Amino acid sequence: MAWLQLTLEATHSNSEQLSDLLSQAGAASVTLQDAHDDPIFEPPPGSTPLWKELLLTGLFEADVQIESVLNFIKSNYGELPPYTLNPLEDKDWVRAWMDDFKPMQFGQRVWICPSWHTPPDPDAVNIMLDPGLAFGTGTHPTTSLCLQWLDQNFQTPVDVIDYGCGSGILGIAANLLGATQVYAVDLDPQALMATQANAEKNHVLERLEIFSVPEFKRRFQTLQCPLLLANILAGPLVDLSAMLASHVAPKGKIVLSGILAEQAEKVSLAYQQWFTIDEVTQEEDWVRIVGTKL
Repeated sequence: MAWLQLTLEATHSNSEQLSDLLSQAGAASVTLQDAHDDPIFEPPPGSTPLWKELLLTGLFEADVQIESVLNFIKSNYGELPPYTLNPLEDKDWVRAWMDDFKPMQFGQRVWICPSWHTPPDPDAVNIMLDPGLAFGTGTHPTTSLCLQWLDQNFQTPVDVIDYGCGSGILGIAANLLGATQVYAVDLDPQALMATQANAEKNHVLERLEIFSVPEFKRRFQTLQCPLLLANILAGPLVDLSAMLASHVAPKGKIVLSGILAEQAEKVSLAYQQWFTIDEVTQEEDWVRIVGTKL
């Protein structure tokens, strides 16, 4: 089946009404997109943020009477917003989506491989991981920065805390690189489920335990490990600095990511009373901060 995309220019105030009108006019789906590449990284708690200017795209069957759709929107909204029309190629979208995800290498030893690909180097540290709903498949610079650090620096078997584990990718990588035990922690139940599934897929459950944040706090108040990984966001990293620092053993390492370059100084300052900051490494707009416990 072929499709036609009708894209309307919208704002925060009228997006809901226009989205409803697209649906009422027969759109099979309606998607929202930022009009100016203005990402929202840390919304206030409990809020549902939306960009100031948006593009609303309704997907219609190719034989739709598009003039009738436009007239419907105009008559119910009072005017016709600026719009564009584009045909959408009919193809196997599942196959196209799968083709977008290929094995990726991080440093010398670590590869992330979707399940439908054969690992390019069977002797490497191959993490079998499919894109999913939990954050962390290696495609984002924050994850890439952490995987590169593990590849370059993980030599001696130690216990590891992966705080904010997402898909479990960092804990699984540490495990496959030789960690003795990994404690994977997250607030999101979906992340815990994804970590469980990915740990099973990579055969590391024997050395990887998964905990919600409340359970981890209850059971491991005094736990200290030689390495703690935290790929979350700058705000939570600052707020949790004392707690995260308490779980790093003396002379141990902390690896922080999820930080925009302009946030690096603030995060570094939050940790300097417990750590010597060894390096701040940037990839695109994101940084990784590594420190050694005093």
